[in-house]
Amino acid sequence: MKALQIIFVFCLLLCGSGAKAQLLKKLGEVAEKSAERAVERRVEKETTKKTDQALDSVFSKKKKKKKKKKKRKNKNKKGKEDSSTSDNETTEPTYTIKRSSDFTPGNIILFEDRFTRDNPGDFPAQWDTNGSGEVAMINNEKWMRLSGKSKYVPMLKEALPENYTIEFDLFTNGLDKKTSSQAFLTLLIEDNTGFTRSKNWCMTELSVCQFIGNQGVVEKVANGKRQLRNQIGKDYRDAINGKSHISIAVNKTRMRVWLNENKIIDIPRLIPEGANSFKLATRGLRDPEGLDEVYIANFSMTKIGEDNRSKLLTEGRLTTNNILFESASATLKDTSFSTIREIANVLEQNPEVRIKIIGHTDSDGQKESNRTLSRKRAEAVKKMMTSAYGIDASRISTDGMGDSEPVASNTTKEGKALNRRVEFIKL
Repeated sequence: MKALQIIFVFCLLLCGSGAKAQLLKKLGEVAEKSAERAVERRVEKETTKKTDQALDSVFSKKKKKKKKKKKRKNKNKKGKEDSSTSDNETTEPTYTIKRSSDFTPGNIILFEDRFTRDNPGDFPAQWDTNGSGEVAMINNEKWMRLSGKSKYVPMLKEALPENYTIEFDLFTNGLDKKTSSQAFLTLLIEDNTGFTRSKNWCMTELSVCQFIGNQGVVEKVANGKRQLRNQIGKDYRDAINGKSHISIAVNKTRMRVWLNENKIIDIPRLIPEGANSFKLATRGLRDPEGLDEVYIANFSMTKIGEDNRSKLLTEGRLTTNNILFESASATLKDTSFSTIREIANVLEQNPEVRIKIIGHTDSDGQKESNRTLSRKRAEAVKKMMTSAYGIDASRISTDGMGDSEPVASNTTKEGKALNRRVEFIKL
């Protein structure tokens, strides 16, 4: 702008008045256009600057949004905000684990006691103890209460074999968070039938404590020296609180224990040589206060005889005393299921085989009532085989003989137990 002004003044000095006027006019127009262009360039420059700033602002926001989206996407991949996964990602496999009880009771009874002949308040006649205990009524059924620091010995007529099974119902009452952590029910196998100190023994100690889990131990002592001691390490507080079922299988040195149908012990070399006397023991219970009550019922010890499957197929007839019912009822006891399963397996593996199930009772009660009851019991076994194991009902017929075909005297408890049986006949 200053250079234009100097040129303008210089021209005025050189030119005359007319020429001066024309020149002035032209110079004015040139100056005006130059000024306009300068203004336009400045406006354009400022506009471009503002536009660039605006565009930078817009694009920077988009980049930030993209980054945020990317972060959210990463979170989704981690599974924190979205359960969806990309095609390249792999999901963790899921597993379904099923466990079933493999306990199978023996088919020959060594000892059995349901306390039917014992009066409430008395100690049961078929047991011995170094402490105290008594028969009590619970829901019209007889149970033996275990108490104090005591051992309880079933009085068998013969020595235990290498392989045998034990079953009994267990009922605990009054357990709470004040039950001692030193309160136990012990499954004990010793080298003597009395109460003297043993040199060879083993035990499974079940805790009835409720305020702390993973209690109870297994222990083995041989020749007076401890060989093994370890915690069971399973929390079974809910299972042992109330009514439950204990199953034990001994195979030479191996001992397995089930609480209901859950195996809690399986040790291959727990039982030392010479230990062949089974006992129950208790300690740490709050007996004087009338709390921590422990009862047992339906106690039985059995051994394995001839294989049921082969006997049914080869001889065409199988008789068993291991299918048990509630007293004067056709309701099956849980301990019967393994034997029924065994027979069902025969039918599954031999689809051409058809059988007849015949129920038998002892002589207690009226003959006609016993016959009706025996038929209902045979029907209950059939129903279990068809509903639980899928056996076609047309392959099974049933009948009941009541007490008309005894195999032993009905004048003794042992004889009556033998007469209460179920027969399977191959047709």
